[in-house]
Amino acid sequence: MIKKIAWETFKNTGDINSFMELKQIENIEKQIQNNYMNNYLDDKLNNEKK
Repeated sequence: MIKKIAWETFKNTGDINSFMELKQIENIEKQIQNNYMNNYLDDKLNNEKK
């Protein structure tokens, strides 16, 4: 979704900085999701060992 917004913003404004900033936000969101899933799985595995 953010990728599409970033691309549309770039096409409308021609401002590559806006595109790059929105892409960074997209990457941060992916990292947060990955961290959440990794923590969830780690907790799940640790609870099963007990």
